[in-house]
Amino acid sequence: MRPLFAAIAIAIAFAFALVASASAAELTAIPFKTIDGKETSLAAYKGKVVLVVNTASKCGLTAQYEALEAVYDKYSKKGFVVLGFPCNDFGNQEPGTLGEIGEFCKTKFDVSFPLMDKVHVKGAEQHPLYAALTGEKGAFPGDVKWNFGKFLIGKDGKPLARFEPPQKPDSAEITAAIEKALE
Repeated sequence: MRPLFAAIAIAIAFAFALVASASAAELTAIPFKTIDGKETSLAAYKGKVVLVVNTASKCGLTAQYEALEAVYDKYSKKGFVVLGFPCNDFGNQEPGTLGEIGEFCKTKFDVSFPLMDKVHVKGAEQHPLYAALTGEKGAFPGDVKWNFGKFLIGKDGKPLARFEPPQKPDSAEITAAIEKALE
């Protein structure tokens, strides 16, 4: 009887592993565009630790661009990338065109990490990536609360952690999570 239970336990563990890897595969397959209009997805960053951030140029938290760039600079050679997703969902704080957003990020904060197309992170027009991260069946259910919400994605494409907007990208909690994911 014990071998049967062991076989069932192994089968259940295998099924959970398949479901988890399917979730990562689904997340990495969700298409989005770069700020230059090129199609991409998280699959393009396979093997890297990714910090997905909804950004805004006219927000009280906009200064976080500086910390995002510093964290990107510190860990990029180890396999880390920040992906900035401009978003105008909160107080009309990202009203500009993609060209204006790119120029602002470069001239004001010398941003070198990849910027993406403007997306909706909540509501009826929520981008599928954010639905997969925050939707009812998402990795971290619950709407993004404001600009500069952060999601850490592991090298395998699995969501690892969610950090709320006030948490600075260079905080001990976030950098410890990045370092652990890079191991």
